Amino acid sequence: MNEPQLRYVTCPGPRGLHRMAYWEWGADNGGTPVICAHGLTRNGRDFDALADRLASRFRVVCPDMIGRGRSDRVADPKMYMVPQYVSDCVTLIARLDTDKVHWIGTSMGGLMGMSMAALPGNAIASLVLNDIGPAIDPGGLARIAGYVGQDPRFGSFEEGEKALRELMVDFGPHTDEQFRLLSRHFIVNRGDHWGYHYDPAIAVPFRSAGPAPDLWPLYEAIKAPVLLLRGARSDVLAEDVASAMQARGPQARRIDFEGVGHAPTLITSDQIEPVERFLQEQSR
Repeated sequence: MNEPQLRYVTCPGPRGLHRMAYWEWGADNGGTPVICAHGLTRNGRDFDALADRLASRFRVVCPDMIGRGRSDRVADPKMYMVPQYVSDCVTLIARLDTDKVHWIGTSMGGLMGMSMAALPGNAIASLVLNDIGPAIDPGGLARIAGYVGQDPRFGSFEEGEKALRELMVDFGPHTDEQFRLLSRHFIVNRGDHWGYHYDPAIAVPFRSAGPAPDLWPLYEAIKAPVLLLRGARSDVLAEDVASAMQARGPQARRIDFEGVGHAPTLITSDQIEPVERFLQEQSR
């Protein structure tokens, strides 16, 4: 597997400026870039397998949202919310010097994609929503609230990886090599211990947000083609919501992955191939 280039972009916020890191693959490729946006606790390196595959044809950009990975931690936890992430990605798109992007969003990254794609004059040429929709199952939210913001200390990388594998069992089956793609940039050395590669304060706005809002108006405002991916055992994207997304608004094309919960990791070939086909169709 190839390695991406690490770059940074400076973004505005309500209390000044902050730097957002992003990982770039296939930088010399022309055409419409692909932005891959990660889930709540994760970072841009989650997409290594997908990005490496797409980089033969596309310029692929995988940001670390603030508070994760190599991006800045911010003093005010209230900034760890979708509106700020969308603002940061608007700045990123300007840095890429492009008018259009294909957007792949897992969970929180999909909420960002929906929010952006509903805006007048937005840059979204096509949208892949990975196990997320305009209505979120309360059971899934409660499960996520139970672990987000944890700041464990591990004596070794291996100890941390073992704990992470138990935490992420709903992501579906992975070989040891495949799971290493999810752990190697998430369990990091902190000097005297190993820990998660995020600011625990990302949990503050999540836990104080109250019931999930109705996002159907956003979804129904989307004009771009949508591919909806769903783990068949998902506790975040319910079956009836996914079915409604096929009938309403942009009328998403839908693919379910058996034996997978929230969320498909886009590491295995059977999960990468439909995304690759969809992007190729949208690029003709």
